[in-house]
Amino acid sequence: MTDSALTRWPSREALGREGTSRARRLIAWAVRLLVLGVLLTAAFHSSRAHGWGLVAGVAGVLLAGALAWAFFRTTFEHRLWPSLAHIALLLGLAVGGYALGFRSPALVLCCGCAITALERLPLGAGLPTAALALASFAMVDNDSWPTAAVTAGGMALAGYTLRLDAEARGNTQRLLAQERAARVAEAESAALAERARIAREIHDVLAHSLSAQLVHLEAARLLIERGAEREQVLERVVAARGMARDGLDETRQALSALRGELTPLEDFLAQLVSTAPRAEVTIGGERRPLPAEASQAVRRVAQEALTNVRKHAPGAEVRVRLEYGPGEVTLDVRDSGGPPGELAGAGGGYGLLGMRERAELLGGSLEAGPDEEGFAVRLRVPV
Repeated sequence: MTDSALTRWPSREALGREGTSRARRLIAWAVRLLVLGVLLTAAFHSSRAHGWGLVAGVAGVLLAGALAWAFFRTTFEHRLWPSLAHIALLLGLAVGGYALGFRSPALVLCCGCAITALERLPLGAGLPTAALALASFAMVDNDSWPTAAVTAGGMALAGYTLRLDAEARGNTQRLLAQERAARVAEAESAALAERARIAREIHDVLAHSLSAQLVHLEAARLLIERGAEREQVLERVVAARGMARDGLDETRQALSALRGELTPLEDFLAQLVSTAPRAEVTIGGERRPLPAEASQAVRRVAQEALTNVRKHAPGAEVRVRLEYGPGEVTLDVRDSGGPPGELAGAGGGYGLLGMRERAELLGGSLEAGPDEEGFAVRLRVPV
């Protein structure tokens, strides 16, 4: 047996009452009351149970109860020397009781000290204490040595069995506490992830909407500086107003998506390209529902890619292709290129960096850059 096993206390969960069923607690109290009743009955039926002898017997029983309670408290607090002092006083009380003629209470106290020492003390202290208590029992008992030895062995086995049972209960309590803590941490992590997802979604929607509004407002500013006609300026302002209204609609759609209320992705892309004069969308592969986050990533990337086309190549043709592949979905947005628009230098919104971050969060990838004709954006998302 290692030193750590000899010096290790039973856990607080093993020594405490937490996790003990109501029926088991009632049985424990019944046993305590039974032991107390046996002690009192033995004290009253003792040959010295009259006069001051009776008073001494009752006082000894009450003192034994107080010392036992103190022993239970100090062992629960893992205080070795006070615990040993209390059990030494109990053994001394047993020896004194035997000397005064209270043989049966002395036997019960010796047995109780042996069992509780093995159950509640570190084995390095509990084994010698139990051996001392059992030796005292053997000296007090009038039975033959074989009978006393068998009884002592049975009590030692009972004490160690109670210790193993208490440690098993303590381990169960620790595992339950760890499981509860893990569930709380998991719930907190899920809540934080959901908050981050909501914040990212709202940020993306607003960033795209504001970027599109900025395009039209910047155009309106340039028209005013050049002295354009009122109708041209008004057209841009009305377009910006429409973008603001669309941004509110997209925000509502994003909130609906977070609740699982998504419109089909194909319908969304068809509606999106309908706002561009020279854009078309094609769908390839076997259509199937996508997870909410993957679907939202495709939608946001498509929106941002078309906004970039309107800013940097306003007259270009745009081809949008959604491909359902094995284990992934691919979005490909390509334009035919052309002269840069007058708004090419307008401030960016969500941008390629944001699109790439969104893809990487889902374990996918995003490639963007010039191709043979114009500019291409290719998104891959695992599903």
